[in-house]
This record gives sequence, C-alpha cells and structure tokens, in this order.
Amino acid sequence: MKPEMTEQEQRLRDKLLPEIEAFKQQRETLQLATLGTDGQPNASYAPFALADDGFYILVSDLARHGHNLKHSSKVSVMLVEDETAAKSVFARKRLTFDAIAEAVPRDTPAFIKGVSVLSARFGEISDNLAALTDFNLYKLAPHQGLYVKGFGQAFSLSGAELLDVDWKRDGHHGTPKTPENQQVA
Repeated sequence: MKPEMTEQEQRLRDKLLPEIEAFKQQRETLQLATLGTDGQPNASYAPFALADDGFYILVSDLARHGHNLKHSSKVSVMLVEDETAAKSVFARKRLTFDAIAEAVPRDTPAFIKGVSVLSARFGEISDNLAALTDFNLYKLAPHQGLYVKGFGQAFSLSGAELLDVDWKRDGHHGTPKTPENQQVA
C-alpha cells in the first residue's frame, strides 16, 4: 500500500501534470527507438495522436521501425522541445517513456478509434495511409517515464497513466560525489 501523498507532493503533481499534458499536445511527432531481430537499435520518428488509452501511430511495413515493431513490442519514446524554442540545447524539455507497442487489428473498434484520433489531428492523409495494406496502426502504452524541464528539473513518472510524479533530486546518475562518499581510485 502506498503512503498518503504529502501536501508538497500533491502541489508538485498538480503543477506538473497539466504542464506535461500541454507539452504532449504541442508536439506532433515522437521519436521512436525500436529493436531489430539482430539486436540492432533503430531511431526513427512518427506523427502521433493521443487518446485516453495511449499514443497512436501509423507505420509502414516498408520502414525499418515498422519491421522492428512486428518482432518486438518494447519501445522507447521521446517527445522533445524544438531546438529553436529551447533556452539551451543542452537542456531541452523532453518527455521520455518506455512503452509497449500493440498492433491494432483492422476492422476493430480500436482501429477505428486510433485512425479517428489521427485523422482529427492530421486530416485526410491519416485515413488514406490507414487504407494502405502496408501501413499498420500501433497503440503505444507507456509504463514509466521521465519529464525533464531543464537542468536539475527531472521528474520520474510512473503508475497508471504516468500520473505519479517524483522529483529526481539526485541527478541523472545518483548522488553527486562529496568528500564523505568519494572513493579513492
């Protein structure tokens, strides 16, 4: 059983979750890392639409990441702030998460839903691509994530729908070395 949330944790959550939601809505594409059958990672991107049950993408079997998604459902996803809008290219806002990619079968309510949210966002091209037999619809269901606002502002996300927020005060690689905890090489 999880202990009750402190007032400070609740304020942080109340401030960050709408900011994260707005950040997701401002992005039109996501960066996608997939794994090939040979173990070789592949970085790509895809336009996406967000629904209440995850992120939807249309991917061609002809694309390397389309082939990879058929063999491994594990993906890493990143939504990242545009370089021209960032205060620093070293600390661009970004949302990364691990997800499971689920192929959505054609002629199902889930397929209609996914294509519908993509069409609402991108127009007729989504319907046209979905009609092509080499294009498949995938739902990406996140299970853990990280939202970075800038230097020293990283927040881990977990729980159902990534709604549990924890400020990563120890940096990217654990506790910073101090004279008390440094090891002599």
